[in-house]
Amino acid sequence: MEMHNHSLSSLFDQLGLASNEEEIKGFIRQHRIHLSGGAKLHHADFWNDSQAAFLKEAKAEDADWSDVVDQLDVLLRTSSEE
Repeated sequence: MEMHNHSLSSLFDQLGLASNEEEIKGFIRQHRIHLSGGAKLHHADFWNDSQAAFLKEAKAEDADWSDVVDQLDVLLRTSSEE
């Protein structure tokens, strides 16, 4: 099985979101407050159905996207930026 090392930028592309560094930081700032506690990333109310399904599948199948999905999850749960 071939593994890919995807970036946050490529994940945002895959999700149909703006993928430059400033847009990603803005998205994380905007949506950080909406994801707290033990809520699963794909249950957040800011995803559309397609995005939520992709994120859920990436985690469930431990797909080659799972590392970068985990990275996004951590970024959305932290209290401040880098």
